[in-house]
Amino acid sequence: MKKVCIIHETGSGRLAGHYTEFAFTGLPGVEIAALSDPNPDAAAYFKRTGAQRLYTSYQEMLEHEKPDITVLCSRLVDDHYRQIKCALEAGSHVLCEKPLAADLIQADELIALAQSRNLKVQIAHLARFAPTFREMKRLIAAGAIGRVLTCYLRGKEDHRGGGEDMIVLGTHVLDAACWLFGMPEEVMADVRFENRRITSKDLLPTTEPVGPCAGDDIMAFFRFQNGVNGIFESRRHVTVQGEPRLGISVCGTEGTLAIRYTGNRDLRMAKDFPAPPEDSAHFEVVPLPQGAEIPGAQPINLKEWGIPEGNYSLRYFAENNRRAAWNLLQAIEGKEELAAGMVSARDAIEMICGIYRSGIEGRALSFPLSEKRHPLL
Repeated sequence: MKKVCIIHETGSGRLAGHYTEFAFTGLPGVEIAALSDPNPDAAAYFKRTGAQRLYTSYQEMLEHEKPDITVLCSRLVDDHYRQIKCALEAGSHVLCEKPLAADLIQADELIALAQSRNLKVQIAHLARFAPTFREMKRLIAAGAIGRVLTCYLRGKEDHRGGGEDMIVLGTHVLDAACWLFGMPEEVMADVRFENRRITSKDLLPTTEPVGPCAGDDIMAFFRFQNGVNGIFESRRHVTVQGEPRLGISVCGTEGTLAIRYTGNRDLRMAKDFPAPPEDSAHFEVVPLPQGAEIPGAQPINLKEWGIPEGNYSLRYFAENNRRAAWNLLQAIEGKEELAAGMVSARDAIEMICGIYRSGIEGRALSFPLSEKRHPLL
């Protein structure tokens, strides 16, 4: 039986909202011992996770409970470094919201600490667990769209479009591209603010504390393995029929596969070449194979967790955080490989740092980057 503790914070602007706190709720072989939340009004909420005790300090909780696994629910990058470090120093494995850290120096320190203590850290890059993305990966490997030519990646492109969008939401599609094609070999990027190329001094205020941020218009070109090109784009205030553009499209010599982070997040395929526009009627929804059930798991209680019936966007978080938690449990037991560990999460951070450095220096850069310091610091 693995003891699980949860670090959460409600009511003070420390954003969560992706149901990471419920990742282990209802899974077999776990005891959800406690939840920490400094909010004095959290007493009723914490019981929904199944936690037995409530703390106001996560440091006190970790010291007293000595958990096997700690769940970090904040999606704010400035929380992650200190919370992951504290949990690892307490001897606990970790499931953490993305992104891993603000820069490569922090990421490398956390990776070294986890490895020195033989502890595992799973980052909630949920595409690696979602059936729709897993089927995309399987179809690409099976040659369903021929030889892959280009992978198109877009951020949400709302009011945070540009640098903030890249770290908060673009992280998902950058990680997905690495999962599909491996770490890219090089990057060439153009990062602008109000149509002017940025310098290292052009830091922007952000709506969330996400670390160093610049630019309201980002275009980056990646070269992946096997000749696959990658294009990442994020601009401020760009939508398609009022919906965010966040998604990924993979174009090959015999067709295109696409996923948008809207509606049911369907996997769609077009067998045309050249590829039609992504929202063209030429695309058809790809049926997904029945996913394997987690043996002994209780059904997800949508009502208890506050997820409206029919809201697949929220259910996506709940279901795939649970899959991430189960994979972590299996990896701790040596039964599976960890699917979204810190090394792969570091790759997404390196891609972001590469975009900034290339944009500032105006040249193509090879990976791994020779400079680990964040380009905006």
